[in-house]
Amino acid sequence: MTRTLLIPGIDGSPDPHWQAWWQAKDPTALTVHQDDWANPTPEAWEAEVAGAVLHHPGAVLVAHSLGCLVVARLLANWPQLNIAGALLVAPADPRHSPRLRRFADIPRNELSAPVTVAASRNDPWMSFAQSFDLADDWGAALVDLGNAGHVNVASGFGPWPEGMALRDAVVRRARIRVRPSAGRYAPAQRWAQ
Repeated sequence: MTRTLLIPGIDGSPDPHWQAWWQAKDPTALTVHQDDWANPTPEAWEAEVAGAVLHHPGAVLVAHSLGCLVVARLLANWPQLNIAGALLVAPADPRHSPRLRRFADIPRNELSAPVTVAASRNDPWMSFAQSFDLADDWGAALVDLGNAGHVNVASGFGPWPEGMALRDAVVRRARIRVRPSAGRYAPAQRWAQ
């Protein structure tokens, strides 16, 4: 059974956020907690996620908002970590909040595991075009969620079983994309929902 590590964004994902639902209902899901949800620093947040991955090798990472940038940094800066794949939901543009500006150095290279970016066309935190460009840079699949806001409680998302299906697709892709001769993951194919 593949462990799901949930990586919330700024201020965490309290009830009734879909990540809180997953934590409560999915026995594979575990939230990676941060020491300071309100004042994030890239190094501290990255270290917490890296520690969780070291404790749960082969996990799939499911990130929301600022958590997406943390996972992208982790995959770019720590390619040796054993990560099955990542689902990055509604990435946040760090220019939208002074609390996120320290995350402005977003990796723009192909990431070291299969990644799917799930983006909304009317997300107030990042335009769909920006999400598309990041997915392209990262070698990630892109899922068009339509007009889904920031894919949070305010935009009507509770348990979000469709998200679990996306996570499961990342896990399946990770299993078939391993290139034994290269020892790393091949780039994901793009697709839209």
